[in-house]
Amino acid sequence: MRRSYMAGNWKMNNTRSEALALVKELLDNGSFKNKVLIAPSYTALDAVSKAVEGTELILGAQNMSTDESGAHTGEISPVMLKDLGVEVVILGHSERRAIYGETDKIINIKVHLALKHKLDVIFCVGETLDEREGGLAEKIVTDQVVEGLKGISEDQLSAITIAYEPVWAIGTGKTATPEDADDIHKVIRTKIENIFSKNAADNVIIQYGGSVKPANVKELMAKPNIDGALVGGAALKAETFIPIMEYNK
Repeated sequence: MRRSYMAGNWKMNNTRSEALALVKELLDNGSFKNKVLIAPSYTALDAVSKAVEGTELILGAQNMSTDESGAHTGEISPVMLKDLGVEVVILGHSERRAIYGETDKIINIKVHLALKHKLDVIFCVGETLDEREGGLAEKIVTDQVVEGLKGISEDQLSAITIAYEPVWAIGTGKTATPEDADDIHKVIRTKIENIFSKNAADNVIIQYGGSVKPANVKELMAKPNIDGALVGGAALKAETFIPIMEYNK
């Protein structure tokens, strides 16, 4: 039985004090029947790490370098993330791909490095609006899965969550219909079966990300291949993230 996994990606929002205030609200008022992660900005990681220590709230980071150390100005390494108490890193987010030019090859290097340092991974895939309208959604997503997971063993796959995020639905207020989302999730699950095994496909957690809100989370989560959510804007306030965390309370 796959356990629901709800993750909040705070992106470039919240100062340290704002982050701590939000964490307090989540811990004081939320429940953790489901697996729940928050990914603050780098500047808040240390403070938030201390605040969530000993709780069920999992600490994630939004990205990391392809290297462990060295002359990489402005980057942060997996060693540094581990030192801060980070357990999970989000890799391949559409904004990293589209805005910062991260390729499947770069993302694959990061996935391998994260796993080497015992960091779990939320691995993001998804198509743009042009790609979807051109009938390429399935090809784009399966190609990203194949390239991003190249060289990964089935044993390592247990540390990887896949997040399907249609790029056209991120921060736009548009959401893929639950049926559309589940269709792509099924395509991803089938590809995992082809690469690894049916057991791997049955057990891999696949989140949906793309304007998830309290109003649509239950309908999305009712679909057989959607196991969780990667939440952006709605994760920035306890009043909107807690109902998502607790969609099945």
